[in-house]
Amino acid sequence: MSGKINDNPKKYLTITFGCQMNEHDSEIIAGMLENKGYLSAEGQNDADLIILNTCCVRETAENKVFGLLGRLGQLKKQKPHLIIAMGGCMSQQEHIAQRIKQRFRYVNIVFGTHNIHELPALIDRAEYQKNQIIDIWPDRKDISEGLSVKRFHGVRAWVSITYGCNNFCTYCIVPYVRGREKSRQPEAIISEIQELVRQGYQEVTLLGQNVNSYGKDLSSGIDFADLLVKINEIKDLKRIRYMTSHPKDFCDKLVTTVSHLPKICEHIHLPVQAGSNNILKKMNRGYTREHYLELVDKIRTAMPGVSLTTDIMVGFPGESDADFADTVDLVKNIEYDSAFTFIYNKRQGTPAAGMQDQVPDQVKVARIEKLIALQNEISLRKNKLEVGKTLECLVEGPSKTNADLMSARTRTNKIAVFRGKQDMVGMLVPILITGCGLTHLEGEVIPAE
Repeated sequence: MSGKINDNPKKYLTITFGCQMNEHDSEIIAGMLENKGYLSAEGQNDADLIILNTCCVRETAENKVFGLLGRLGQLKKQKPHLIIAMGGCMSQQEHIAQRIKQRFRYVNIVFGTHNIHELPALIDRAEYQKNQIIDIWPDRKDISEGLSVKRFHGVRAWVSITYGCNNFCTYCIVPYVRGREKSRQPEAIISEIQELVRQGYQEVTLLGQNVNSYGKDLSSGIDFADLLVKINEIKDLKRIRYMTSHPKDFCDKLVTTVSHLPKICEHIHLPVQAGSNNILKKMNRGYTREHYLELVDKIRTAMPGVSLTTDIMVGFPGESDADFADTVDLVKNIEYDSAFTFIYNKRQGTPAAGMQDQVPDQVKVARIEKLIALQNEISLRKNKLEVGKTLECLVEGPSKTNADLMSARTRTNKIAVFRGKQDMVGMLVPILITGCGLTHLEGEVIPAE
């Protein structure tokens, strides 16, 4: 069936929760729907089809989804023809799928992370099938290549290189909902990036739960460093980024490779999660504090001026005052450019959920507040060091916080705002940094001579 009502195009709306992987999955969903004849809706009231692409890494994300589903139920009473579909990581959990079946029967389609490419066919079924459709695959059978993609950004693009995860950190639900790690063939990745460059994209970000382990399941023998070398050779591509890097797989070969390839941006997101060996072991992270610090030293020696960002969790089961002090000490030692800090919360189905010595909520809150204050102080100080420098920036569009300014991104992944024109979008420009805030730089474009 085509996406039409009485010969008028139907409209769709994607609502995305969670990480960059989910956002890229939503780009694929949008591409498939527009290939099917749907148009993008301006909002919920304008939509004939609403797709929720969900996240289950944090309890807060799940609560937001259930709250939204309740509101969509009221909307469906006003628009009986509205099709509601729910996919993503939440759907992949059996107890969540059962909850949707029991409490949200007006949700037409529930699909998982492994069968996104089946969504157009599921929508066709929902057009004439009154019963709720629950179609969740236990694992990804094959990687579907050549799917239509509608890129949400016109300057930089995400490119998945792996799906799933093999690490099984004790707090993390991802391996259970995304499946075991599977790498795309290098030829498919290269071809996709070449097409993006032909479309005018200047920058790509390679995505995977652990990009550093790329290729371990392939017979070709190519690893992540080898893949980066191939991508660096693509003509007219200006910048390469990647995330997320797992510290245990950041080998010496990769350090050397990223420091020598000119298109690799000088920014590494290197989640540490904790600074205590006791907690790292309980998390099953696969490295020690000492290994992590040694890796950071190698990276900074090979890439002077590199920007390091991280993820840090507080309140993991059994985290003592001494364990938390180790984390604070590590943050002071490394001085990250920025950090995503969050409080541990139980995820059903993970080993950590059943661990003893759960940390009281008030202790978690006190610790996260201390950590945030420390990191904010460091981030602002690091940003002040950029003042007076002229940095190469890729102009992305109007600033999200000030419509009178344009926003650009440095090679170290910092946002720089400046006065400019819309026709500068997509251009690489030199910007003299004249000031800064906690989360951004301020500057002015250096005119061409």
